[in-house]
Amino acid sequence: MSFQGYLKTIKEKTGKDPADFRQLAEEKGFTQNGELNAKAGEITAWLKHDFELGHGHAMAIYALLKGIKNEESE
Repeated sequence: MSFQGYLKTIKEKTGKDPADFRQLAEEKGFTQNGELNAKAGEITAWLKHDFELGHGHAMAIYALLKGIKNEESE
């Protein structure tokens, strides 16, 4: 699945886009001023629990938060 495919599926399942997840991560203390200060395991556990995302989809959000990928990434 392409990165854009992951984002589309996440939006369909949760109603949230990357900006929403960035804001939620900031509110939860996983990021500070846009800089990630949490480990991948913490992020994926949160997303799996709160949004029922699978591991691959949770890792896509982690990649966004870490800055590895962005909304334009393939």
